[in-house]
Amino acid sequence: MATSPALEARWQLYRLLGEPFRLRLLALAAEEELALGELAELLDESQPNVSRHAGPLRQAGVLAERRHGTRTFVRLAEGMEGDPVIVDALSIGRALCEEEGRLSRIPELVRQRDARTREFFSRPLARAEPSTLAAELPAYLHALRELVPARELAVDAGTGDGVLLDALAPIFRRVIAVDRSDAQLERAAERVALRGYGNVSLLSAELGDEAIRRAVGHGADVVVASRMLHHAPRPRVALEALTRLLKPGGRLVVVDYQRHADESFRERQADVWNGFDAEELEAHARAAGLTDVHARELPQGLVQSHTDDHIGWQTLVGVRPNTGVTEPRGG
Repeated sequence: MATSPALEARWQLYRLLGEPFRLRLLALAAEEELALGELAELLDESQPNVSRHAGPLRQAGVLAERRHGTRTFVRLAEGMEGDPVIVDALSIGRALCEEEGRLSRIPELVRQRDARTREFFSRPLARAEPSTLAAELPAYLHALRELVPARELAVDAGTGDGVLLDALAPIFRRVIAVDRSDAQLERAAERVALRGYGNVSLLSAELGDEAIRRAVGHGADVVVASRMLHHAPRPRVALEALTRLLKPGGRLVVVDYQRHADESFRERQADVWNGFDAEELEAHARAAGLTDVHARELPQGLVQSHTDDHIGWQTLVGVRPNTGVTEPRGG
């Protein structure tokens, strides 16, 4: 008697999951979206072997994958958490990984994604003349055109050398410029002093630090993250942290690269991600609790940078609703 296609698929799923290595792989991919190389490190296996085991899981619809340049990232496919067979497999896989200490290694591995980025931005910087307006300024102004009328407070997250302050400081009564690199903040301080921006405060902190929340108080009218998200180990988590800095009705503006395949550029700039698809950015923003989300391509003619004007830029705008996101705490 012939087996129905549906039963055949279920039987094959049991057969596919009857392998401890795949159970471990599945549990790790459910915990965090990971590159094949990262999975190989966690599983103490070669990348080709990990890829060989991940392939059938992807073909069965259990794992989803996406490519960033030369890297392939895998994660548990949407809807799999509701499949009782997968739930049981994940339970066993997690138990194996916890017993072997693999799950506990994930946070450190994710943190290492931006280790090269940290080193890159800590290097002594070549001196550039800060007295001239930045070539990128037209693009920034275009991205900021949809700002809400409220102009009490803006946060420049990942300010770098402060180039965006030339757009924010003249508009907002108060600006908080945040960066985790002291070397970058020294350059920003030179710009602030040269321009006489008495309304700008510089803050050395990691995104998500309590110090930022205290400085922001009841929330910012606008939070801007310009060419910062592609350095974030977890872009969605970064967007959640940025959203929490907004007051209800405040807007988040992200300026970042479109998805590209220039792997040498990513290596030179110590980027974590090869830009983003517009749909990907919008999905991350909605998951972070933002509404009225839209991502749009920036006109190529506005990008006058000599280092990355060959890569498409885009802007994402979203609004923090009145409910549903934890309020920042004043102090």
